[in-house]
Amino acid sequence: MIRKSSPLTGPALAGLLLALLSLSACAREMSPPASAASPATPGAAEVLATLVVHKSPYCGCCGLWVEHMKHTGFDVQVREVDNLGPIKEALGVPVGMGSCHTAEIGGYFIEGHVPPEDVQRLLAEKPAARGLSVPGMPMGSPGMETPDGRVQPYEVLLIAEDGSATVYARHGD
Repeated sequence: MIRKSSPLTGPALAGLLLALLSLSACAREMSPPASAASPATPGAAEVLATLVVHKSPYCGCCGLWVEHMKHTGFDVQVREVDNLGPIKEALGVPVGMGSCHTAEIGGYFIEGHVPPEDVQRLLAEKPAARGLSVPGMPMGSPGMETPDGRVQPYEVLLIAEDGSATVYARHGD
């Protein structure tokens, strides 16, 4: 018996389109994001430590995040690797808090699409913590911009030395 499939409509279609947009962000050419902030004030880059970013050589959204960081004054060193698991484990990124790239700066890890201003705040405040995480890949976060400019609400989490997480910042509506 041949079944006629019904067309996707309503929420199912919207969900599929959002998923495709998220995936296409990772496959995009690595070019400076149109919405990147202007470079930080002169001299700011000297104050910041080098941001070492571990990423897959095939992920475009990771490259877009790197461009955001460069545009806000961070000195960035990229290390392309095929398996981020051992790096995340060595840095103490808790299971379930991961994303598509992992960075290190000033003794902290920066996991995923954390906005540059949150990294700057972390470095200024120097809390006793392992680092910051934006689990997953929220649409509209730095490097995951959408064509319509929409930002999916997301939280930046501060990961304490014991692995617990608290909300450090909220973004989106």
